[in-house]
Amino acid sequence: MEIRPIRTEADYKAALKEISRLMESDPGIDTPDGDRLDVLATLVQAYEAKHFPINLPDPVEAIKFRMEQAGLTPKDLEPMIGRRNRVYEVLNRKRSLTLPMIWKLHKELGIPAENLIQPPARA
Repeated sequence: MEIRPIRTEADYKAALKEISRLMESDPGIDTPDGDRLDVLATLVQAYEAKHFPINLPDPVEAIKFRMEQAGLTPKDLEPMIGRRNRVYEVLNRKRSLTLPMIWKLHKELGIPAENLIQPPARA
């Protein structure tokens, strides 16, 4: 298979098949097959980003997910969002995040800022 841009679904499937074959042979780094695998993976990644984009999660869902991951309670969010009633207003989508809240949530919890700055979905 000659390496060329992935433009069609058939090209995409052929590239995936070739990647699978190469992965099974476990090519080493800095080998022709290893280089081929690296180039094909980059092409597939670019094709998937264009044709199968993944939307960012809703800001409130991102906060809830991080809370679940870290075992946090609404009380733990008070330093970042404000008093407990304000935390519940944000979590229940009754109040939008402010820029200072976004910055603190990003800095303290590691939630990507681009997730937090988009408008929340309405419940």
